Amino acid sequence: MTGSVEQGTSQTHGSTRILHFLVRLPVPMAKVWPAVATAEGLAGWWTGVEALEPRLGGAVVLPGLGQGQVTAWDVDRVAEYTLERGGRVRFHLERDGDEGAVLRFTHEYEGHGESEPAWRARFERLLETLDATL
Repeated sequence: MTGSVEQGTSQTHGSTRILHFLVRLPVPMAKVWPAVATAEGLAGWWTGVEALEPRLGGAVVLPGLGQGQVTAWDVDRVAEYTLERGGRVRFHLERDGDEGAVLRFTHEYEGHGESEPAWRARFERLLETLDATL
């Protein structure tokens, strides 16, 4: 399987930092969705999940990032989590040709937080995780 994690970009607006990544995945969106929208999927490549109610307004609790809620939810396309210490994390999936998917990722937070290399490493793990499920 060949996927790619394209260069991340970072913007700073006052004390708010915004990271963007584009990840090309050679698997259908239906295979990627569970990895970004279920407790088991997120635990497989990013972080453990204490709670995740898969619906708009649902509760979410991620160790180290705190509690929050699901602030955007479009089944099979968009999962966004806003957390008290983790800021806003958004996963937006799009089709990429007949068999692939593109993940547009945004992490918006205040002050110091996750780095581009840390997220790049996570997305490499996501590619490995998806590869193992094929």
